[in-house]
Amino acid sequence: METRLLYPTDAYLRTFEATVVAVEGSAVALDATAFYPGGGGQPPDEGILTDGRQVWVVRAVRRQGPWVWHTVEGEPPAVGQRVRGEIDWERRYALMRTHTALHILCGVVWRDYRAKVTGGNMEPLRGRMDFEFETLTGDRVREIEAKINAEVAAARPVRVYFLPREEADRHPDLIRTKVNLLPPDLQVVRVVEIEGLDLQADGGTHVANTREVGRIRIVDYKSKGKINKRIEIAIEC
Repeated sequence: METRLLYPTDAYLRTFEATVVAVEGSAVALDATAFYPGGGGQPPDEGILTDGRQVWVVRAVRRQGPWVWHTVEGEPPAVGQRVRGEIDWERRYALMRTHTALHILCGVVWRDYRAKVTGGNMEPLRGRMDFEFETLTGDRVREIEAKINAEVAAARPVRVYFLPREEADRHPDLIRTKVNLLPPDLQVVRVVEIEGLDLQADGGTHVANTREVGRIRIVDYKSKGKINKRIEIAIEC
């Protein structure tokens, strides 16, 4: 048995029902969850659990083995207890917009400059991505900013689907990072596609259309090594 993950197929799910299956200290494992546990540079979700009488604030979420653990404030609910989970939607949606913006950036840079990703991170409405650029000038940065905002305005649909590992391994462009980060025992690969622009193996949450991202600003760029350049972005509210 393992936690059934709800966010991979419905990133817009804000509430869900679940049963507590294990308790360790102040953390509870649920049989199902819409909380994203973090990974790929995207931080974990926040929110609450409630049984209708008591409310537990979720302060941390992590995936460990077959379970997703939700660390709560106060005495946790007991094994067997039914709870309703509620995602902090404003924060989650900001992360969905940010994550999709980074995919747009990655897609444009790969399409036009064939530069692979060497690292990345994000917080709500801000993020950064490192690329294998030997040089990165102000003119090129302004060019990239114009191109990524053109992709936002193009209102491209964003789709999620799943491929068997064998099939995914036949598509090397699914991995845009310099190092393949897919676990060797992963048998099914989740793919996020921005139609006509980007196709990547990815486990995070995204908006359904690029127009939901809003205007992207490149707020800084810097060298992080001989062939490693960082681009930092912010999303307008």
